Amino acid sequence: MTRTARAPQAASFVRFLKECRPIVTAAEPLELRGRLTRSAGLVMEVVGLKLPVGARVAVVQADNAQLDAEVVGFSGERLFLMPISEPQGIRPGAVVVPFEPTAPRPGLGLRNHPRRRAEDRARQLPMGNALLGRVIDPSGTPLDRAGPLVAADGSACELRPLARRLINAMDRAPVRSALDVGIRAINGLLTVGRGQRIGLFSGSGVGKSVLLGMMARYTTADVIVVGLIGERGREVKEFIDDILAAEGLRRAVVVAAPADTTPLVRMQGAAYATSIAEYFRDQGRDVLLLMDSLTRYAMAAREIALAIGEPPATKGYPPSVFAKLPQLVERAGNASAGGGSITGFYTVLTEGDDPQDPVADAARAILDGHIVLSRALAEAGHFPAIDVEASISRVMPAVCAAPQIECARRFRALFARYQRNHDLLSVGAYVAGADPALDAAIAAHPRMERFLQQSMTERATLQRSQQELSELIGSVPAAGA
Repeated sequence: MTRTARAPQAASFVRFLKECRPIVTAAEPLELRGRLTRSAGLVMEVVGLKLPVGARVAVVQADNAQLDAEVVGFSGERLFLMPISEPQGIRPGAVVVPFEPTAPRPGLGLRNHPRRRAEDRARQLPMGNALLGRVIDPSGTPLDRAGPLVAADGSACELRPLARRLINAMDRAPVRSALDVGIRAINGLLTVGRGQRIGLFSGSGVGKSVLLGMMARYTTADVIVVGLIGERGREVKEFIDDILAAEGLRRAVVVAAPADTTPLVRMQGAAYATSIAEYFRDQGRDVLLLMDSLTRYAMAAREIALAIGEPPATKGYPPSVFAKLPQLVERAGNASAGGGSITGFYTVLTEGDDPQDPVADAARAILDGHIVLSRALAEAGHFPAIDVEASISRVMPAVCAAPQIECARRFRALFARYQRNHDLLSVGAYVAGADPALDAAIAAHPRMERFLQQSMTERATLQRSQQELSELIGSVPAAGA
């Protein structure tokens, strides 16, 4: 066929394409749909969809309302879903479709909201300076009724991935500088380094929330991120108004996932708080991450694992729970040299004050130290109720000079000697002069107790804390070593 003969055919084909364009533009895209076949407890089963674990879906209920859910597992052609909220009103055979938000949720003030695949878009949450001073839920929705998420300069939040690539262990800067947390006992005896991950072990009602609030108010970190995971809903407002206060909230972000939320939301709250801390760390800032609590996170993971059929192992905890703990904790720490840092405090609830609780035991192995709060000290009115004998900071030798480390060692030795002989002293069976080291410990004990105690409104800087410790130990005779 000659070129002259092909020209009319090409022109006709172009006209045909132009006629098809409005038809294709107006056509509805093909929608993937699944069908709900089973709902038992926290788990729903769906057939007809092939989505990856972690993808979000919407279950269309009888009144056309949508229930958001997430894929948590699969077996053959069946997907296992877990609802984001209470699954009220669902029915057998309900339509299940991939999650497709048509616009940003009201009140978020988002920018840079490009179209993405449903499973990707579901894991994008707001990040930015507009979060500072705000209280949000695990989906990024404001809870403080203070308007959209907009910073003082007018900038809005950006959507960033919830899950991020881990930093290569060889690229992380080592922990070499101390972080002032404003607590005299910690600054002096359990010095924390920038980028350290440390556990706060305690039972219920011994003052861990107050201690976290004091750190948030008095630390020298640039940004504080607080994750309230699985705690009582009443405590959220009390923590923000009474403990954190306006001074602490001004440079803080609070992510609240109370105990009445679903386990999936609680786990997302911990991951979201960590992602926010990573965002500010990547900007070169020093971040203090306060997670309350790591135990509630583990319990939420246990609920999900048991619901989808994973067998329990250690005291009812499936093996996957102990795999998720280091995945969360390892995201904190230093960035590369010259970058920012995330110093993490993770509270661990010791059920019945049992230090051998499986979650507590696993946490000790993956954290860079632990601070133990004593119920006996709390009942005696000793606050913060830090048991210095049972606590340790593993990075203290790397961030403190040799004289400071020696002062802390001597303080521990004197305090331990007094505690070991406390019963003997209580009954008056000890004769002064029989043990010079014990005599020194007895003489120094009132000052040591005053050093360890601190009121909620008192700030103890790192320099002042170490100076007071040096002066205290310097006044004790050498026999007390």
